[in-house]
Amino acid sequence: MENLYIIKIGGNVIDNSENLHYFLKDFSSLQGPRILIHGGGKMATQLSHTMGINPNMVDGRRITDAETLRVVTMVYAGLINKNIVAQLQAAGSNAIGLSGADANLIKASKRPVKDIDYGLVGDLDDSSVNIATMEALLNEGLTPVFSAITHDGTGQLLNTNADTIASAIAQAMAKRYSVRLVYCFEKKGVLQDVNDDESVIREISATQFPTLQAEGVIAGGMLPKLQNAFGAIENGVTEVYIGRSDELPLLSEGSFGTRLFAK
Repeated sequence: MENLYIIKIGGNVIDNSENLHYFLKDFSSLQGPRILIHGGGKMATQLSHTMGINPNMVDGRRITDAETLRVVTMVYAGLINKNIVAQLQAAGSNAIGLSGADANLIKASKRPVKDIDYGLVGDLDDSSVNIATMEALLNEGLTPVFSAITHDGTGQLLNTNADTIASAIAQAMAKRYSVRLVYCFEKKGVLQDVNDDESVIREISATQFPTLQAEGVIAGGMLPKLQNAFGAIENGVTEVYIGRSDELPLLSEGSFGTRLFAK
């Protein structure tokens, strides 16, 4: 099976124009088909304040009412997405900027109200990703660049977690490709000691993960990242990498961040 890189970047890359510029050059140098997913960084919050809209966050998650959806759509699917696409074109990568609504590529369902009403937020399932159309884009030599906006199929746009989108695309495309899913964030990888940025654990298998969790090595915000990553591996993704964006060239050498794998 052909290799496919699916890479997700967040605010630590998007909010710094220099970091973003160098990351996109490195991303363009990766060989073979690739897909990029990006979040929104701080820009949506800044624009909300400018427009007189007070962002409502619960446990780090944005409550998305109708006005907030207008803002995040403008920022995520508009300004950020098209800036990334333009820079990729300059770097020689024929990118196409997308939301989930474009070509019906990612269909979501509105998150049900339980303890908290998150508003116009989308959840994904096993049938959310349009595999055939995604493959057709890749076969045309295009590099899809996804914002964190999906749709429900009835005309409603939905704000959707970018990590979740990356995982859903990876699991869906694993039916056709050998998928390497890469999460770029602010650390060099999973750390043995959270106070030592050099204590990167280079490899973690699915069988080692429960032990590291029990020992408290993997805890806090890293825990859900790894739970999602190993969930993707259980559903066909070949391997998952977690590391820092400026080390992306090391991916081709097999020494980027922390590699997660089945066994």
